[in-house]
Amino acid sequence: MTEFQLRHFIDGTWQDGAGEAFVDVNPSRPSDIVGTGRGASGDDVDRAFTAARRAFDGWRTTPARARAAILSRAADIIDEHRDEWGAELAREEGKTLIEAIGETGHAANILRFHAQEVERQSGGVFESPSQGERILVIRRAVGVIGAITPFNFPISIPAWKLAPALVWGNTVVWKPATFVPLLAMRFAEALERAGLPAGVLNLVNGAPSVGEAIVSHPEVDAVTFTGSTRVGRIIAAQLAARGIPFQGELGGKNASLVLADADLDLAVEQVALGAFRAAGQKCTATSRVIVHEAVADEFLRRLAIRAESIVVGDANDTTVEMGPVVDAGAHDRVAAALVRARSSSAVAVFAPEPYASGALADGYFIPPSIFELDETDPGELWSEELFGPVVGVRRVSSTAEGIALVNDSEYGLSTAVFTTGLADALAAIEDIRVGVVHINSASAGADLHVPFGGSGASALGPKEQGAAAREFFTETATVYLRG
Repeated sequence: MTEFQLRHFIDGTWQDGAGEAFVDVNPSRPSDIVGTGRGASGDDVDRAFTAARRAFDGWRTTPARARAAILSRAADIIDEHRDEWGAELAREEGKTLIEAIGETGHAANILRFHAQEVERQSGGVFESPSQGERILVIRRAVGVIGAITPFNFPISIPAWKLAPALVWGNTVVWKPATFVPLLAMRFAEALERAGLPAGVLNLVNGAPSVGEAIVSHPEVDAVTFTGSTRVGRIIAAQLAARGIPFQGELGGKNASLVLADADLDLAVEQVALGAFRAAGQKCTATSRVIVHEAVADEFLRRLAIRAESIVVGDANDTTVEMGPVVDAGAHDRVAAALVRARSSSAVAVFAPEPYASGALADGYFIPPSIFELDETDPGELWSEELFGPVVGVRRVSSTAEGIALVNDSEYGLSTAVFTTGLADALAAIEDIRVGVVHINSASAGADLHVPFGGSGASALGPKEQGAAAREFFTETATVYLRG
C-alpha cells in the first residue's frame, strides 16, 4: 500500500519538518507503514505563528460570506473524496470502514453548517437610557487560535473546531494527534484547494512537544483542546497564568442506566454500540452500565451474546464491526487492566482471553469485554477512563439508586437512560449531572447543530458545536453610539 510523506502546511505551502522523525502505522497491521516524516521543530512552530499573525488582519476583514464560501468549497472537496479518505482514515486510525466514511462525510457537513451559521445574526442593538444614543453589541474574531485535536475523530473534531474558528475570522495553528497526521493533511488540503489564503491555517504535525510549543507561544490568543483531563488541566493552568482563554473537551466515564421497564432488545443493541463501536475510543463511549435488578440477569445474558457476535478485525474489511485500538501503548494499557479485572473480585460476564495467534494477535486488537463489578469495591473499571472496549456493570434496586450511581463519577459528559416510563425519563433528565443525556439511544453520539460538552472533569470553558461554537471563537464589544 502507499506510504505517504508526512508534511506540514505553513504559510500556504507544504513543507518538511525539522523536528524528530516519526512513523504513522496501521493499527490493524502494524507492519503496514502509512507514512513517515519529521515532526515540527520549535522554529517550524514559530514560523506557523508568524504566518497566522500576519494573515489575521486580512482574513478577519474578509467579508463573512467570502470566508463561508471557502468552507463550503472545502466541504464539496471532502465529499468528492469521502470514500478514498475514509479508507485512509480506517487504515490510519483503526475505525471500521463504514464509520470512517461516515465520519468523513460528517466533517463536510460540519463545514457547511458553520458556513451557513455566519449568515445569522451575530450582534444586537439595545435601547440606551441616554437620549440620542444607541447601544450596539458586536462580535469580532479573537485572533490566532491554537488548536490541539485527538486521534479518535481525526477529521470531524478538527472540523468542529476549525470551521467556526475560521469562519468567524480567526487564524489557526493546529496540531493533530501524533497517530493521525495523514487525515490532518487531507483536511488542510481540502481547505487549501478551496482557496484558503496563505497563513490562515497552519498545520504542524509531531510529538506532544509540538502541542506544548503552541500552548506556550507568545503569539497564541486562545487554545482549544480535546484530550485527557490530566493534560487539559495542565494546559488550562498554564494559560490561566497568562490570561489566555481555554476551551477543553476532556475525559469521560459514561454510564448507561437500564431500568426495569426498558425495551431490552433496544437497550442491549444501544449499549453495545456505545461501548464497542470504535473499540470504545470515544469520550462519550459507554464504559459503565447500571441495570435494574429485575432485568439484570436477562440483560447481561443478551449483552454477552451480542458482544460475542461482534466481528473483530482489520478496519478496512467491510464485514468487520470493531477494529483495533490506536497503538501499542493503548493496547498494552487496556490489556493490563483486563488482567487486573480477571484477578479481582469482578465477575467476567464476557471476557475472552487476549488474541494469541493470527492477524488479531499481530494487530492492536482487544476483545469486547464485560465485567460485573463488586459492589463494595468496584475498582478501576468503575472510576478510570480506560478508552477501550470494556464495560463494568452494577445492579440497582430503584431508579433513584440508579441515578445516584450515574452521578458517582468525577466526570460528567454523557449518559444514556433506557426506559419506557415518562416519569423516570424526566427524573433522569432533571437529576443526572452530565452535559449530554440520551433517552433510549447510545451514550456515544453528538449532532453538529446543538451544543456539545460536559461538566466536572469532562470540560473546561465554553461548549462546542452548534451556535455555541461562536462563544469561544468570537469576543463581544459593547458600543455606545451617539449621532
